[in-house]
Amino acid sequence: MKKAVYLLVFAAFQAAAQSTSQPSPGNYPPPVNFTTEQDHQNMMDQLGIKSLRPGPSGNENDANHANYDESKANPCPALPDALTLKNGKKVSSPDVWWKMRRPEIVEDMEREVYGRLPKSLPKVTWETKYIDHEYIGFTPVIAKQLVGHADNSAYPLISVDIEMTVVLPANAKGPVPLLMMFGPARAPSPSQPNPAQVDELNNALRKLLVQQDPALQKVFNEHPAYQMVTASYPFFGPPRQPTPGPVDQPGVNGVNNDPPTNEQLIAAGWGFAYINPGSIQADNGTGLTRGIIGLVNKGQPRKPDDWGALRAWAWGAARGLDYLEENEPQVDVKHVGIEGVSRYGKAALVTMAFEPRFSIGLIGSSGEGGTKLNRRNWGEAVESLTGGEYYWMAGNFMKYGASEAKFGSKTACDIPVDSHELIALCAPRLLFVSYGIPEKGDAKWLDHQGSYMAEVAAGAVYKLLGVKDLGVSNDYNSEKMPPVNTPMLDGQLAWRQHDQGHQDQANMKWFLKWANKNIGR
Repeated sequence: MKKAVYLLVFAAFQAAAQSTSQPSPGNYPPPVNFTTEQDHQNMMDQLGIKSLRPGPSGNENDANHANYDESKANPCPALPDALTLKNGKKVSSPDVWWKMRRPEIVEDMEREVYGRLPKSLPKVTWETKYIDHEYIGFTPVIAKQLVGHADNSAYPLISVDIEMTVVLPANAKGPVPLLMMFGPARAPSPSQPNPAQVDELNNALRKLLVQQDPALQKVFNEHPAYQMVTASYPFFGPPRQPTPGPVDQPGVNGVNNDPPTNEQLIAAGWGFAYINPGSIQADNGTGLTRGIIGLVNKGQPRKPDDWGALRAWAWGAARGLDYLEENEPQVDVKHVGIEGVSRYGKAALVTMAFEPRFSIGLIGSSGEGGTKLNRRNWGEAVESLTGGEYYWMAGNFMKYGASEAKFGSKTACDIPVDSHELIALCAPRLLFVSYGIPEKGDAKWLDHQGSYMAEVAAGAVYKLLGVKDLGVSNDYNSEKMPPVNTPMLDGQLAWRQHDQGHQDQANMKWFLKWANKNIGR
């Protein structure tokens, strides 16, 4: 009964609110309505690809299961040297890195892997939807629900409204560092009405429902003490518990005894922000003619070097940082970090690499397209993305899964760059790579060893720039992962594999300890 009442009330509110007008289509061409399969085929046609190799199966009982034999894991063991210029000369100084070698890596990364940002991008104007005074644990906080409206005057048929929630300690005595996290942008602990306000709500709801259906008066007469809204519940459901921080898929973050991520951040004197990737760009191929990519392309399909969803999400995070810089004096904008797990861990790493204003990164269980070496034949493979989540990447990335094409065939060994160089683009800023263990759900598929190798190799650039890396040699083929729960926190690069599942909540206290030490808190 209660659910039916809520739905009726919600429908009444919706009917009262339907007064917004849609922009006139004018003479704008309508957006292309490709399915994911059609969009994928369109990119194959543009590239002259006739067929792609299938990606490996994650089921170890299948005939085409992924490789987990270390003796077969490195078909091309020599990585591109991050400190060798394309002309063959070695990078001899930080100046050569910044002026010559880093731009070479960026060019290859943009053209072949993640795509280029368009030359013209819309301005984003931020609107505050509401400000809520809440508690996280026993600490009072101020939560702001925000929407960033992308200027769509050049193509009004597509709207992009970036959803972000910013949460800051209410009693902070000065600007605080902040961790921006990819995930649903919701209020963490919405404030509740007091008993008098609950009575007002119930009285108003009774009147509204009886106006909609006079027969309901009989129900209220039979149950005079019935309360549709109570002081202990939000308006349409049970109490919302503190969230453990964004994860890639609901229910796979594992179980542990660590406090929720937001509680740990607030207790440490940090603020945090949730930014919703789906409000920037859809996480599928169908959405490539919508979202920010579709808006800039005026609803038309991508070209081979256009940006994919990972760079679009990173662009949206940078617009969130714009808001913090311009509107939040209580945020220490010199110490804003970016965080994500799994696909959002990939997005967090891409954000760090291409947006230098983010000073700290926490990269959780990111796998292929993130910290995992593309060249490694272990678990998830390049072919997993060229045939599956191709929309995360530039169209050109599909070439490296081609078995038959006008250019022949290519494999991961042909990619001119690899993930160690993506990590190197973050140097000398702070970067913490986090993983869990397969026994708790952080699948072998993710290639923990391959990610560790990438971080080891990237350390050479950190050392060149005068800061500490993981504190080991940069021989990525000989260095092995340290034991589980062994923190490596002595440099600007950090690593820890915790003993839980597909989440980084279990590493949050280690991240905060390491970050605070490095930023002088």
